[in-house]
Order: sequence, then structure tokens, then C-alpha cells
Amino acid sequence: MHFIKYLLTGILFGIVMTKAEIVSWYRIYEMFRFDAFHMYGIIGSAVILGVITVQLIKRSKFKNMYGDDIHFNPKNMSITRYLVGGIIFGLGWALVGACPGPMFVLIGQGYVQLVVVLFGALLGTLVYGMLRSRLPH
Repeated sequence: MHFIKYLLTGILFGIVMTKAEIVSWYRIYEMFRFDAFHMYGIIGSAVILGVITVQLIKRSKFKNMYGDDIHFNPKNMSITRYLVGGIIFGLGWALVGACPGPMFVLIGQGYVQLVVVLFGALLGTLVYGMLRSRLPH
């Protein structure tokens, strides 16, 4: 029963993503062809909301759920790092037609083919974890 809030949050997440057509292969196809603003508007809104939220957290000294201060560690903003990572992520997104969040929603909708994609994503994460210390970060 402890995990019921996570289950309900996941169900709500899936409903919102479905109703917003974020999980629609057609919408993703439109985005990569630059035919529609729909996905760019959603992604852009999320980025803007994220920036505002991080700034509010930094300036308001919010605490985490355990009462500890929230700290943001500086990142290495190497253009090569983000360019290569973005290309790999974008190619996977374009080839599969779904990014990680919608993968779970689509599996929940009954698209069992996405189980193969989920397996590939988990395998890629495992390989990255094993090679992380040897990769240029």
C-alpha cells in the first residue's frame, strides 16, 4: 500500500501524456520533419518551467523532503559532451518514435513491441554504467 501514490502518479502521468498527444508517433514524426510546433511547444514550455523552478529553488532556499538544503552542483558544460549525447538520444528517439517517458505509457496502452525498446534502453543504461569511468566526461 505504501507505493500506491507512485502508481496513481504514474497513471496520471500516462493520462496527461496521452491526452496531450506526447506519446503519438505521428506527433513525434511531425516534430522531426519540422511540420508542426506541437512538440516543440511542449518541450519549450517544460524547459522554461524548469528554469523558473530551479531559480525559485535557488533563491528561496527551499528544503528537500528530509529538511536538508537543496544544492545544485556545477556542471561541465562541454559542448561536445551535450552534442554527442543529444545526437545519440535524438537518433534513438527518431528511430523508435518514443523517448523514455512515453515508452512506459505506450507499454501500458498495450503496445507490447515497446518492451523490446525498453529492454534496449535498459541495456544501454547498463553498458553506460559499466563504461562510465572510462568515458570522457
